[in-house]
Amino acid sequence: MALDRYRSKVEAVGPRAKSYDLFLCHAWDDRRGIATELHNLLEAEYVSVWFSERDIILGQPFMREIDKGLAKTRIGLVLITPALLSRVESGGVSEKELSELLSRDLLIPVAHGVTYEEIRSVSPLLGSRNGLSTEEDSLESIAKKIAELIAV
Repeated sequence: MALDRYRSKVEAVGPRAKSYDLFLCHAWDDRRGIATELHNLLEAEYVSVWFSERDIILGQPFMREIDKGLAKTRIGLVLITPALLSRVESGGVSEKELSELLSRDLLIPVAHGVTYEEIRSVSPLLGSRNGLSTEEDSLESIAKKIAELIAV
């Protein structure tokens, strides 16, 4: 059957959770690198994460699935990298996610390879949020801190 090659991907997703602890906003360019690493570290800390790489099944409408993911999460986490800042400036999908997440009371920025001054120059609202940085903490330590927050 033509869809057999996709079967293992769909089966790997398994049943969908009704809600998630957090939505991981990231740049498309970071999806197979730092975003996946952060996702895996968070899940190792028992944080349920809505992550497009895992939660958008092949053939589903991309933007609608993101919209559903945003609706199913308690907290937003934005992985801010040079690629994300570039995407936000150009009005990409990350910019749309960020707009919705900024309207929430809980949004956790995690800077990676950028300074908060650089963030403020692109998004003063995002740059004004208290956040974490991989310059100060390891990614493992950041995942632990976020897990502690989620457990409250």
